[in-house]
Amino acid sequence: MAISAEIVRELREKTGVGMMECKKALTEAGGDFEEAVSLLRQKGLATAQKKAGRTASEGAIGSYIHMDKIGVLVEVNCETDFVARTDDFRELLKNIAMHIAASAPLYVSREEVREDVIENERKIYRAQVADKPQQIMDKIVEGKLEKFYNEACLLDQIFIKDPDQKMKIKDLITEKIAKLGENIVVRRFVRFQVGA
Repeated sequence: MAISAEIVRELREKTGVGMMECKKALTEAGGDFEEAVSLLRQKGLATAQKKAGRTASEGAIGSYIHMDKIGVLVEVNCETDFVARTDDFRELLKNIAMHIAASAPLYVSREEVREDVIENERKIYRAQVADKPQQIMDKIVEGKLEKFYNEACLLDQIFIKDPDQKMKIKDLITEKIAKLGENIVVRRFVRFQVGA
């Protein structure tokens, strides 16, 4: 199947991946654009997993202030100062800060949630479904705990600017890792709100 240069260019603009990789993905997907996007995302995830162990000690602090009522500072690290100065990294920093302002996460990741907080949440959820059989209760409690992580942990939250409401913040970071070729880590953040 012949892949047109136009569709390759369109895929490159959407994903930020190189022309040859886009052409390979389109060929592998039989010309299906959405399937090619999915293949590139999977490859990006594999690349990101390889880079996850590398030290990210450079980076930048991003900020966002919304109507003088909400302010956010966020530290995002990468491996080199060179990447920290790129437009892609700066855009990521701004998007994460804006997301934190809008979504008010409590933690960066689920690993940061203290065990006593998790146990307290489980206790509340068990009390809510105490009339159910044990096996069903356990599944409901775990489902509610997963929902808690999706609401309270930055990396598990759905990115506010994703029109499809499917991309989590960790997926957004994974895409940038694949594109920039360096490990990227959200180290910490602080969110201020007037009167809160």
